[in-house]
Amino acid sequence: MSLLRVENLSLSIGPVPILHKVSFAAKAGRITGLIGESGSGKSMTAYAITRLLPKEARASGRILLDGANLLDKSERAMCALRGDDIGLVFQEPMTALNPVKTIGAQVAETVRLHRGASRTEAAAIARDTLNRVGLAAAQFPLSRYPHELSGGQRQRVVIAMAIALRPRLLIADEPTTALDVTTQAGILRLLKKLVAEDGMGLILISHDLGVVADMADDLVIMRKGEVVESGPTARVFATQAHPYTRALIRASAHQPQRDAHSGEVPLLDVQNLVRDYALPRASLFAAPGRFRAVDDVSFTLKKGENLGLVGESGCGKSTLTRAILGLEAAQGGTIAINGQPVRAGQKMPATLRRHLQVVFQDPYASFNPRHRVARLVSEPFHLMDDAPRGAARVQAVAEALESVGLTAADATRYIHEFSGGQRQRIAIARALITRPELIILDEAVSALDVSIRAQILDLLADLSARFGLSYLFISHDLHVVRKITDRVMVMQAGRIVESGATEAVFAAPQHPYTAALLAAAPHLEIEAHDDALV
Repeated sequence: MSLLRVENLSLSIGPVPILHKVSFAAKAGRITGLIGESGSGKSMTAYAITRLLPKEARASGRILLDGANLLDKSERAMCALRGDDIGLVFQEPMTALNPVKTIGAQVAETVRLHRGASRTEAAAIARDTLNRVGLAAAQFPLSRYPHELSGGQRQRVVIAMAIALRPRLLIADEPTTALDVTTQAGILRLLKKLVAEDGMGLILISHDLGVVADMADDLVIMRKGEVVESGPTARVFATQAHPYTRALIRASAHQPQRDAHSGEVPLLDVQNLVRDYALPRASLFAAPGRFRAVDDVSFTLKKGENLGLVGESGCGKSTLTRAILGLEAAQGGTIAINGQPVRAGQKMPATLRRHLQVVFQDPYASFNPRHRVARLVSEPFHLMDDAPRGAARVQAVAEALESVGLTAADATRYIHEFSGGQRQRIAIARALITRPELIILDEAVSALDVSIRAQILDLLADLSARFGLSYLFISHDLHVVRKITDRVMVMQAGRIVESGATEAVFAAPQHPYTAALLAAAPHLEIEAHDDALV
């Protein structure tokens, strides 16, 4: 018998239909994967189950939890169910946590609200729950604050809040999207363990087919607010009965067409780079300690070459990136682009600035929403002494947009009018506007759906061939790095522990840390049938 049954669920917000006759079941002690691209209705289905919908939303059909229709429940009744019978884990833990409350207080709050427990009793349950999710008392006392934890640790606190009352149903909405592979593997193992120990049902929402293939017992595939295919995971992946299922699997395995570049002429040269940060003083009169984020890093990126940089969160990737961009000063070593030194805090000559651009992970957060695309794309011109003006500036923006598959007319629109994939194209257009030789791609495709990611990877390969671009591709997605780079460097605790030709490193890793990263990455070894994305 199913723990949860969703029957013919339809949902609209105002006049806009969001869900159309969605039906599926989730069973106790089993994991149900809910997958689909952005806009498919995955998250809105989760919000409908928990009745966390905007006031304008109108839902019909039935959502049965142990036979009781949740759509008939009052808000007071739903407040009792949330946390007690249904737990919810969100994608971004920092926004789900209160930054001014300790982790112990936040986990205990759920217990006190639902069970009327005393502070002492609630704190004891909070301590036990944090222990269950791998945050032991010795290292993670209840007095810790969210900002003192890593991303994976914060996600464990969110999971602890959701399971403190041992709910029968847990909904996890993209719980590992922003995490590196080893942290992601740890969170997924934890969720699996909790399902086995508590016998609860888990609805795992994700756009990562590899994660779902490893985790889910049953699968529900959504597209444009409808369920297009569902059933046991092994059967769905084996039969691929719907064209959309086949298209998603093929997009996940997509390999961009590109020619390998060995390169001979150095473009970016980093030698013996060291970057330290001061640690808080242990006491008023004690000297501050030092933390070495980048430790004697040396590498060369050749013209026309794509170089990958992988490693866990906190390994020093972002610090290294900021140093290369001239945003932070290093305590030792040198950085040069085309032989010209990069020095933080000093005015760079225009001849150096125009050679280097960056594309960040979140395209929406990278833009000022009040400005039109023309102004956003042309922003890097303020760095140039000889920037085009007037009609030449308009033409340069149009050419940049057209080079990434958009139109000149898009220059008059605002960023909120575009999809996630289109926003990333605009971010790439902005990076291209000064005709750089090197673009740093910092997790540039990690938040994108598999089909959009495939398009962006094809675009990057095409731009590299057309303009002779070199990429420093920073990512925790090892599958993407393998597809787009010629060489790869593996970073651990501020040091490059392994580097070499990408295929050679992935096929036969020499360092134990590299082998551990590859082992932690989710695998999707499914033959894709021929079908276009529909």
